[in-house]
Amino acid sequence: MTRITAPELSPSPPDSPPPARRSPAPATPPSRRRRPSPSPSLALTPSSASTSTTSSRPRPRPSPKRTYSPAQWVPVSSHPAFALRGALGGGGAAWDAAGSRLYVWDPSARGAHRVSVRIRDAEAERDGEEVAVEAAVPSEMLMPETDLGYEVTHISLNTDGSSLLLAGSHNINVLYVHERVSEDGDTIICRTAPVASQILPTNNNGIKVLQTSWHPFSSSHFGVLTSDAVFRLFDLSFDLEQPEQEFYLQPILPGRCQNASSICPVAFSYGSDHLWDRFSVFILFSDGSIFVLCPVVPFGCDYSKKHIEEIYEDVNTFGLKSSNPNVVTNSHLAIAWLEATFPELLRQSADSSTLMSRARAYAPVDDSLSLQGPLCRVCEENNELEGKSSSCEGKAVGFVYSSVGKDSVLVTAWGSGQLQIDALADEIQPQWSIGVPTRLNVDSHGRIKSVAMICDSNPQDSSALRSHRSSSMGSNAKSNTEAVWMGHSPPLLRLSIVDLALPKTSNGSSLSLFLDPLVPERFYCAHGGGLDMVTLHFLPFSYPEMASTPPSVHPVLTTGNSDTSSPFLSGFVAIADAYGHVQLVGITYTGECFVVEMKGWKEPTPLQLDICSKDIKDVESSTTGMISKELLAGPDPPILPSSTSLRSLTPDSIEGKSTLHHYIKVFHEHYVEYGHKVFIELKEHEDYVKTEIEDKQKRLQAVKQSLLSIEAKDEEINRRVERASKVYDLLEKRIESFKMLPAANKKPLSQAELEFKSQLDRFADVELDALRTSIAALSTRMKRFTQPSLGGGATGTGMAPWQAPKAGRGHVSESQMSLMKSSLERLSLLNEENNQKLRAIETELKNKEQQ
Repeated sequence: MTRITAPELSPSPPDSPPPARRSPAPATPPSRRRRPSPSPSLALTPSSASTSTTSSRPRPRPSPKRTYSPAQWVPVSSHPAFALRGALGGGGAAWDAAGSRLYVWDPSARGAHRVSVRIRDAEAERDGEEVAVEAAVPSEMLMPETDLGYEVTHISLNTDGSSLLLAGSHNINVLYVHERVSEDGDTIICRTAPVASQILPTNNNGIKVLQTSWHPFSSSHFGVLTSDAVFRLFDLSFDLEQPEQEFYLQPILPGRCQNASSICPVAFSYGSDHLWDRFSVFILFSDGSIFVLCPVVPFGCDYSKKHIEEIYEDVNTFGLKSSNPNVVTNSHLAIAWLEATFPELLRQSADSSTLMSRARAYAPVDDSLSLQGPLCRVCEENNELEGKSSSCEGKAVGFVYSSVGKDSVLVTAWGSGQLQIDALADEIQPQWSIGVPTRLNVDSHGRIKSVAMICDSNPQDSSALRSHRSSSMGSNAKSNTEAVWMGHSPPLLRLSIVDLALPKTSNGSSLSLFLDPLVPERFYCAHGGGLDMVTLHFLPFSYPEMASTPPSVHPVLTTGNSDTSSPFLSGFVAIADAYGHVQLVGITYTGECFVVEMKGWKEPTPLQLDICSKDIKDVESSTTGMISKELLAGPDPPILPSSTSLRSLTPDSIEGKSTLHHYIKVFHEHYVEYGHKVFIELKEHEDYVKTEIEDKQKRLQAVKQSLLSIEAKDEEINRRVERASKVYDLLEKRIESFKMLPAANKKPLSQAELEFKSQLDRFADVELDALRTSIAALSTRMKRFTQPSLGGGATGTGMAPWQAPKAGRGHVSESQMSLMKSSLERLSLLNEENNQKLRAIETELKNKEQQ
């Protein structure tokens, strides 16, 4: 493929968008093109708008006007931001599609590089260059105003490019890109604020941050999933200390937990533009079970009015007119939520120019959201439900949701190197737990500021769904439509299990999943061995005719690294350019940058990246002084006419003499001049040959010295060989004596013993880690609740009114304290029982070996 050089551009500042043809933002629905959502307090109390904004965001000090130097465009992989990085480690990368800027965290400088990027037309042929993605030099360095005090592992940029999340393993900060404190050349100090400093510990012990992600329908809301099984939704424009919405996840009822991994969350993913999916949050747990929270809507964000009316009409058409009382009850709850959250549905406005509808702060007082799941899987052949497949080993490590046409696809990555691909067989619908009250935080006017609720799962969900599906076999379309509003979790249809054939490791492989911005059927999986592209061909509702076609896996990048337990990518972004292609930009933990171009459905040629090798300049052999290939190939033979034309000429004739003179000149040009060039080349090559001969002589002397030293050590080597042979004979005798022991004749393990041993191995690998994480999270939460309040009130401590202490008492009730203590005691007893079982098994195995 040949790429051209972009035309000469007028000088422009490096942080401004380049005037050349750039990559625009990928196509997004109208619901996502909007201004930042205001806070709920601004929407409910207009008089307090100025005070709340001023108190939360102080006005930055004015900075002197910068002088911009002309930008120079270089390939992204050759940018100084990657070439000068000395410290190993990562922090992630983020892409600003609107501003065509790349954000890369530098762990050594403890700041983020902001690099302006342009993409040239790769199809036009000019200059024969192979560079399509270029970066501006110099770039800007965005520095936090204070030292973060932790290692940044992930960065994320919101939809309008104004705020950058800096997430670590136990801490989160927000860097405001446009709020500059001071400037020093290309280094910009930006205002930075911590997130949930009272919830997350400062000593890096206890609660861990599992994942942070901006909400796709809001530029000021982001979700945080922590190891204490709590999903929190924060509003950047309102409060960074207390979450706007807080969901305590309880996937298993107390006292019914069999595996500790079933209560440990791993990752979450937001839904997309498909009916109730846009109001859903999918949560993955360590054992591979998937749960759904629906509906979850950030307060004050905008949604497409057309989509809201479509959902509202669907509920009224298929829900309220049903003869099933359960369908009618769920439909009434959904309609009440829609009318309270989007009051425009009740107004029959003739103004059709309003395309967006703003979500109002609302939560039912007497009901809480139900944690739908775990989502069961249904076989396509006999339409029967099944639990989590046993074909995937280890624990779940990654998760992503993708909306492809009419299908909702869920991809789960396992530590064993397998990808589990499922699709929703039915539609997501909202579901509440009746009679479980929601805790509300309201202002003086009775308007909701924040909510918190405990989300329990319904243990009868799977059995009820199984009985309903078995009874509705062969029924009409009306009964199948009513099944959507029965309040059951939708089943999953297994599409495929992709085995990446990664080397087995004791700790499991680390896998990360990324979606393609242009082709929804395609996603990427990054692991220690490289980067793979997976393309789906069969989808049950979009492409049912491709049922026999499995997903295709194509390697994009290979590292040759056998250790896949640690990832090699510290940052990865997929850029959609203006020419219908996707540019994959990745940054390794060693600071190298690579770019791979994806053209539509074409599969790229896999790249080879040796992460353990030295720099190219260090391993490249020198070619100075070598004889050119043109001289080694010899002279080009002259083109002679046919011999018949020469026979008619005589040497004495004028034509013969002219022809003879011409051929003498031709032979002189081809052979005499070639000989002269060879003579000059050999004469100039004399110094090179002399240097090579001296080098070979030095190497010969070194080899002779090595041979002499080997001859001197020959006697010592012979003695060591004799001693090794004697030790070998002694070991053979010991092996023969060991064969006479009683334990040598023991029988192999039976099938039941092998299954019990596999359960013990799984308990040691997965369950113990999950149990320790649960105990640490509960201990941290108990310490946080038992600590006395220092400020005395909700306004002083940033705590919600329902957590405010009463006079003369702590802010934790005795029932909550007793319940937490009993939970810790049950966990301790469970741990002691498991240890006793392990000791008994070890004793029994030792007794069998001695028999």
